[in-house]
Amino acid sequence: MRYNALIRTHHITSRKKVAALKRAADTHQCSVLLRYGGCPGIMYVEGDGRDGVDAWLGEVRQLKYKDFQLVARPGLLVLENDDSKDSSNASSGSDDLEMGVSEVDSVKEFGSRMAQRGVWGWWRSGMGYT
Repeated sequence: MRYNALIRTHHITSRKKVAALKRAADTHQCSVLLRYGGCPGIMYVEGDGRDGVDAWLGEVRQLKYKDFQLVARPGLLVLENDDSKDSSNASSGSDDLEMGVSEVDSVKEFGSRMAQRGVWGWWRSGMGYT
């Protein structure tokens, strides 16, 4: 079973902290998408078990990001457009996110990746857009 969570921060600009996020993603076998650069900083995490996602979140908290907000607590991954995907890909959850950390430069690109992932409505709700 896949779990996911969403974090919003003031910004993500420290390469040192991003390196720590990458190590944590590798250690806890999570897939992470970051919105790197200006405001807001956004982090989406997804993993095969709740324990890995919780452990990754614990490491993020220790980095003391400014205005850290866990806007969507770890929960079961629910794909919104499940019917448009092959059932084997949807159940594995590995079709759009690679293991480790991926980065995007804009909120628009982040939203596009969330739509591709099948969690666009969930993401918009977590970000306060709906």
